[in-house]
Amino acid sequence: MSNASLNTPSPSDVRQVLAAYGWDEGWEAGFAPYAAQELVPGRVVRVDRGQCDVVTAGGVLRADTAFVTPHDPLRVVCTGDWVAVEPDGNPRYVRTYLPRRTAFVRSTSSKRSEGQILAANVDHAIVAVSLAAELELARVERFLALAWESGAQPLVVLTKADLVPDPVTLAHLVQDVETAAPGVPVLSVSAEQGEGLDVLAAVVAGGTAVLLGQSGAGKSTLANALLGEDTMDVQAVRDVDGKGRHTTTTRNLLAMPGGGVLIDTPGLRGVGLWDASTGVGQVFAEIEELARGCRFHDCAHESEPGCAVVVAIDTGELSVRRLESYRKLMRENQRIIAKTDARMRAELRKEWKRRGAIGKAAMEAKRGRVR
Repeated sequence: MSNASLNTPSPSDVRQVLAAYGWDEGWEAGFAPYAAQELVPGRVVRVDRGQCDVVTAGGVLRADTAFVTPHDPLRVVCTGDWVAVEPDGNPRYVRTYLPRRTAFVRSTSSKRSEGQILAANVDHAIVAVSLAAELELARVERFLALAWESGAQPLVVLTKADLVPDPVTLAHLVQDVETAAPGVPVLSVSAEQGEGLDVLAAVVAGGTAVLLGQSGAGKSTLANALLGEDTMDVQAVRDVDGKGRHTTTTRNLLAMPGGGVLIDTPGLRGVGLWDASTGVGQVFAEIEELARGCRFHDCAHESEPGCAVVVAIDTGELSVRRLESYRKLMRENQRIIAKTDARMRAELRKEWKRRGAIGKAAMEAKRGRVR
């Protein structure tokens, strides 16, 4: 990385070098106004402490993000952004980034509940789930809600499949995850033995994939297998619970030999929703479809008459676990929105009062019958 002066690259040079990182006619057209200002296009491959590494037609350079650091944390430069960089300067600055096609966002663990952008312009969101520990389907559903909301196509990768030697047991585990992930491909892989990697590489080739999951999910081992070299450090996982320490500490964008790029991320202990109602709806598509048959459009799917969802529970068409997970994520998402949207807060207060009045009336009616 260098801050030496760069000659403004020709469009053909940019296409030739940056095509491997996802540069296409759409990005070229969007960059045209900045090319007229003799700024240099590039893709952010790493961000840390107010600076970023940017791959350009002239090589990877270091740039300061001070010009693009607004108060809104969702508008900071992040890994995967396409940016306009000054051709020279010490320090060199990123002047702006192009409008994002997709963005993977979660809520922070802070009391302010701000959104945090993890990666931008992602085509595939790979949710890595380790088979070395008991499956947590609710956590898988949470990751998938954020992935769908981002605009990327999610897929679930069950890692460490070699630890489940019985093919029948492995098939049941895959089926369990498929039930929790309607419309999402579910692949079982063993990076250690090379099983399933060719299928995964073919799925994500030619686009940008972000690798998500908890610490110990085998993300770094999987990343090394996809990249064809030991780029990411790998640490041992505790036998007691299948968990590990954070191996990856920053989000890094790297080119894969079979085409496409991969963004590896640190293990995520907390995965809070951030305005992800559409994503939740896609994860629980069967519940949303059933809800269209409810008598009341604002049915809470609890004890209302004519509730198609409750009927599906009674007949065994829908599992109680799925409904409880859906309710939990919807409530969480409403709380997040309410913290940032005054109108939503008012609507929630009205809804709470309405339900409270219904409950009070029901109690009074019950007491009248008892008397």
